[in-house]
Amino acid sequence: MKNNRILTVAAMIVSTLALPMTQVQAAEKSSAEQDVVAVASSASNFKTLVTAIKAAGLVKTLQGKGPFTVFAPTDEAFAKLPAGTVEDLLKPENKEKLTAILTYHVVPGRVMAADVKTMQAKTVNGADLSIVLEDGKVTVNTAKVIKTDVAASNGVIHIIDTVLMPK
Repeated sequence: MKNNRILTVAAMIVSTLALPMTQVQAAEKSSAEQDVVAVASSASNFKTLVTAIKAAGLVKTLQGKGPFTVFAPTDEAFAKLPAGTVEDLLKPENKEKLTAILTYHVVPGRVMAADVKTMQAKTVNGADLSIVLEDGKVTVNTAKVIKTDVAASNGVIHIIDTVLMPK
């Protein structure tokens, strides 16, 4: 009887500990089953980026086959731009400029953090990004990569702290 009680308690502990892991795995799996736009849309810190993607008409493109490596600036990164910049870029008459900026954040192919080295990378907009790996930290131009390898079905997202501006 005492052994049964111990086994029951042990089973409850194991099942309780296993539950959060299952939820984490489910969240990672569902993220990997979504395209880069869906992954960004489901995150709370990419509202400005998603709004910009929609304004530039890039939703269908970034939902495409890919694969894409997206250096995604957070809402805080957009907030560092001079006052009025985002609002100005979102105007229909500035769609071309907005598209150039956003496509400067995208590299063709799926580049995982483990594959990163100091290099120049050609972006979808045609310009090069300077990627530097130093002391285990990665910068893209002047932006710091703050989180890597956010999986998507058609690529990967690396989160950065600064909006990249093409020359």
